[in-house]
Formats: sequence, C-alpha cells, structure tokens
Amino acid sequence: MLEVRDFTVSYGESEVVHQVGFEAGEGEILAVMGRNGMGKSTLFKSLIGILPSRGGSVKLCGQDLAGLPSHERVRKGLAYVPQGRMVFPALTVMENVLTGLRNRKDSVPEEIFSLFPIIRDMANRKAGNLSGGQQQQLVIARALVTNPKVLLLDEPTEGIQPSIIKDLARLLVEIKKLRGLTIVVSEQVLSFALDVADRLLVIERGHIVDQMTRANADSATLGRYLSV
Repeated sequence: MLEVRDFTVSYGESEVVHQVGFEAGEGEILAVMGRNGMGKSTLFKSLIGILPSRGGSVKLCGQDLAGLPSHERVRKGLAYVPQGRMVFPALTVMENVLTGLRNRKDSVPEEIFSLFPIIRDMANRKAGNLSGGQQQQLVIARALVTNPKVLLLDEPTEGIQPSIIKDLARLLVEIKKLRGLTIVVSEQVLSFALDVADRLLVIERGHIVDQMTRANADSATLGRYLSV
C-alpha cells in the first residue's frame, strides 16, 4: 500500500531524516514513535509534499509520488492531518468538512455523520470555538471525505485530554475496520499507540532505530526511547 524507501529530508544543508524506509499494508495502523524533535513531523510533511525530499521514494499502491505537489498526492489517495489540527477557525464545522470534497457538488458520505456525530450536531458552529478533541475529529472527518487509501496523522493526541485520547483510539480502530484504511500515525503517547497500532517504529534523530509488532511490543524499551 504505502512504501517508503531510503527517504531523506533536509532543511537547507542540514539532513533531518536519514534514508528512512518502511511499509504500511492495507488495513494496517502503523505508529511512528519518537520524542519531540526526532523528525516525525518533518517526515510526514515531506511524505505529503509540503517539504521536498532530498532522496528516496514514496509509493502508494505502486505509484511513485515523488515530485508531485500535495494536492496531487491527495488525489492519488494520500490524506494528511497535521500536528496542531489546523482547522479553518472562521468557517463553520460543515464548511470545514466541505473543503475536503473534490467536487463541491458532492455530498458528505453518511458514514461521516455516523463516525463523527459532532459534524451534524455542531454543523453551524465556528470551528475555532470547538474543543481540542472536537477539532481533531473535525480534521479527521475532513481528511476522510477525500476518500483516501492512506491517512497520515501527525501527533493526533497533542493537547487533548486523556479521557478523550481513549475515545480517539477507539475511533481510529473503527475507521480502519469500516474502510480497510491504512493509517500511519506519529505519536509519543505510548498508551495510545499500543491501543491502536498493529506495528510500531521508533525514530530517533531522523533514523528508524527499532520496530516491533504490538504483540511483541516491549513497553520498557519504548518508554526509554520516549523519555526526555
């Protein structure tokens, strides 16, 4: 589904992501774990095309996305929810969702309302007035209306209450089962990653330094990677 090979990203002359490689299969949730500043967000921004890559390849269902602008990657089936959510605060909830539709004549799929009741319940509320957890639901819904094959989620638990994090984990697992969607999530909250991920990778200073399945995950080892 998503294949990343020898992927390298730089800021100027400073290399930040170093020949990273991984695969995420159909219907799999893959967690990329690491502390702040280890390269997670840089990697995700480059995968969606916001930042240019210096080398390597990223393929979606065998199609090479290298060199394509972000909107073309979205058309190919790659969706992205950025760190910090990035809603359009002055637009209503429904207007935010509609920005994700490829054709404004299309309607929002009914399953979006089933998965995210706030879309209907708060349709006319300004997105900037929602709580952090509600905004996170909104931006995931906005990404899903693009009908992606792969969803990139960058630090989805940031700024969200612990009780809501559990709800978000259940929601992602439900979306995976309902759509057979591949989800790649960057995260540093270990409990959340263990709740959702089929496999976990650890990134440190731009290198993948460890990987494991959820069944074989060593919480003590992962905790050492994530501790400050």
